[in-house]
Amino acid sequence: MRAKREYRDREETEVAILDALVDRVDDGMTVFELRADVEVDIDELESALATLNDDGLISVESNTSQTVIKPADRVVPDVPTDEEETQTIGEWLRERLPF
Repeated sequence: MRAKREYRDREETEVAILDALVDRVDDGMTVFELRADVEVDIDELESALATLNDDGLISVESNTSQTVIKPADRVVPDVPTDEEETQTIGEWLRERLPF
């Protein structure tokens, strides 16, 4: 599943993080899981997470054993849609061409 359209005009790493978190909305993800899923270096991931946290698009929950990051409710689509239906031509080109 992908984050809502209104949150897709952000930096590529931020969008990738939101998409990964929306896929695991109930469980959330640790920083290590996000790093493996998004495939960016830790500094870029940390910067993107800080920006998303400042904008209120993610929540960070700490318990005794680990810290879990979850998407804010407003980022999660109400109804899952087919990815191909919601993808614009620009998004399709951006994914396939090396810009």
